[in-house]
Amino acid sequence: MSELSTPEFGPRVIPRARVIAVANQKGGVGKTTTAINLATALAAIGRAVLLVDLDPQGNASTGLGIDRASRSVTSYDVVLGSATLRQAAVPTQIPGLEIVPSTVDLTAAEIELIELDDRYNRLKGAFDQCRHAYDYILIDCPPALGLLTLNALIGSDAILVPLQCEFFALEGLSHLMRTIELVRRRFNANLEIQGVVLTMFDRRNNLSDQVAADVRSYLGDKVYQTVIPRNVRVSEAPSFGKPALLYDHRCAGSLAYIKLARELLKQENQLNAA
Repeated sequence: MSELSTPEFGPRVIPRARVIAVANQKGGVGKTTTAINLATALAAIGRAVLLVDLDPQGNASTGLGIDRASRSVTSYDVVLGSATLRQAAVPTQIPGLEIVPSTVDLTAAEIELIELDDRYNRLKGAFDQCRHAYDYILIDCPPALGLLTLNALIGSDAILVPLQCEFFALEGLSHLMRTIELVRRRFNANLEIQGVVLTMFDRRNNLSDQVAADVRSYLGDKVYQTVIPRNVRVSEAPSFGKPALLYDHRCAGSLAYIKLARELLKQENQLNAA
């Protein structure tokens, strides 16, 4: 991953982690793939990154090679308050990247949270306790706008939205935007839209170009210039327990995630300088 090993973005200087929820209420949009590979790219640049697997399917954990026997302390324990993020975090094969793994037990958390008075703020305190230890905390949210995703949004600084280039993309995006606005009004006034990344882009398909144009017209510069193409190597990587950037760092998908990480860091530098 030498493409990332440059001093372009300077040394690690962020004293307080930026918490970014990677979320979309629709499944199959490349959410987990984006979370895994963006986290890997940021770690490869030299940032200290924690990826929180908040999806009961546990695909981010599997995609980073965390076998189920190693998932003794998980995001379920963090949500229910029996463990801190640091206690649940385990190292990955990527230096600088840790993950809080998930198991199917997390499904029960949605039900258990209903009984709790502070059910909306279970993760906010957990994030605040360990912001000093990381530059970025990324959350792979479940593909639904339930209590787990709501907890993630309330505890986050920003949301990054992977959006598949398909016919109903804008319809789903408008629904998500309404949810974000509701969270801002009632729970987290500081929640920002980090950006929208277009995924599964097929240059041979006119629909992809049309969706991209529509989304850019709707959200302007909130849409990243980097688009993630459909790529077989990216699809294969999780079955080997590796992010695409380790499985084949020269494939089109990996190169796109490298560009996305660079674009995100430039965006961050501009915000910090403002």
